[in-house]
Amino acid sequence: MTKESHPTYLINSKQSIFSLNLKEVWDYRDLLLMLVKRDFITFYKQTVLGPLWFIVQPLLTTAIYMLIFGNIAKLSTDGVPQVLFYLSGITIWNYFSESLTKTSSVFTSNAGMFGKVYFPRLIMPLSIVASSLMKFAVQFGIFVLVLLYFVIFTDTIQPNWWILFTPVLIVLMAMFALGMGMIFSSMTTKYKDLTFLLSFGIQLFMYVTPVVYPISALPEKFRFLVYLNPLSSIFECFRYAFLGSGSFDLMSILWSSIVITVLLIVGTVIFNKVEKSFMDTV
Repeated sequence: MTKESHPTYLINSKQSIFSLNLKEVWDYRDLLLMLVKRDFITFYKQTVLGPLWFIVQPLLTTAIYMLIFGNIAKLSTDGVPQVLFYLSGITIWNYFSESLTKTSSVFTSNAGMFGKVYFPRLIMPLSIVASSLMKFAVQFGIFVLVLLYFVIFTDTIQPNWWILFTPVLIVLMAMFALGMGMIFSSMTTKYKDLTFLLSFGIQLFMYVTPVVYPISALPEKFRFLVYLNPLSSIFECFRYAFLGSGSFDLMSILWSSIVITVLLIVGTVIFNKVEKSFMDTV
């Protein structure tokens, strides 16, 4: 007698949209790592400077911000040296904006792969967030080196124990980018114009996020509007931890966490629903 064989995987389009299949995602972790490596290599292998762009881009952007916002517009930096203030904002903003932009086009950019082979579709947006984290790590290292210079040779910077909260802030940004990215990626399968709207919207969103200015520089009666943005408390907490300057409280962090978690759940549900039929519309 032969034992009855059972399939290793059962591919079924009638699964619940609330099913995340995290075990299946874990089983495909090798694919996740391979996609992260692919994104890192293919993006820079045909450039002259290669991975050095990770370093050049934030430093060049910081110099431009210092000229425009610091010297021409005379925006406040809360007494923090301009190079540190703008570099801190650019470092974490780059991670969020890149993760969101790439995740938002995950269906249209990878339609060929999705149509040929099966794997948990959630792997693709997760790989984007993970690969962007590698770039963030390099730029964060540059920020830390500049910070150490000011800590050692000046007395203008006073980091504190909130630095230990940094991994939580990074995870919250990743969750926000992942949730919003999956929502937009699901919508762009039918409405291609949203791709252009998102590119423009991210640029505007930067100016309602305290990237180039501190919240303390705003009139007090308008500050609560900025805190409605889940990223605001994350940026302020990051600057307070490393630079000793910023205005935030635990309630604002809690608000950001709740909003981001809800958006991630909504994005995942919509993503699960659209992935079953997106090949018909993409």
